[in-house]
Amino acid sequence: MSMTEPHHQQLGTLYSDHHGWLKAWLRNKLGCAADAADLAQDTFLRLLNREESGHATKTAGLREPRAYLTRIAQGLVIDHWRRRDVEHAYLDALDGMPEAEVPSPETRLLIIETLVRIDAALHALKPRARKAFLLAQLDGLSGPAIAEQLGVSLATVERDLNAAWQQCYRVYFQ
Repeated sequence: MSMTEPHHQQLGTLYSDHHGWLKAWLRNKLGCAADAADLAQDTFLRLLNREESGHATKTAGLREPRAYLTRIAQGLVIDHWRRRDVEHAYLDALDGMPEAEVPSPETRLLIIETLVRIDAALHALKPRARKAFLLAQLDGLSGPAIAEQLGVSLATVERDLNAAWQQCYRVYFQ
């Protein structure tokens, strides 16, 4: 489904009226003009993708366009910070590796992308399910040990672990 000309014009008007303001807001939030420019652009791309996918937002009818843009941009800022944290943690882990075992830059990028997707999947879970999954995967605890530590039944732990695996599967194979 293609975007209609009026929606295209409305989005263009929204962009011309608010892009500079949004970029300045993001620069203040991030402290980096390049990241702010990228995320401002991503904000409008997200709107464009919504329009093109048939989830049209009546951009001309927005009562508070800056509040709407801020909400979208704030989500992108959170994603940006989360990605940065994951990337820094991974690169810090590589610092302790012998140079011969350090992955190539291309492999590192693929690993970081995968870690970011897994991180997003885990953050979409309920806290108890996330905790159960991490106890199983990182600490190697058994279902009964997790149930005891979390103070829930084994059936609850099994449901939580199943939900976590399903979420990881969805994110990985999207």
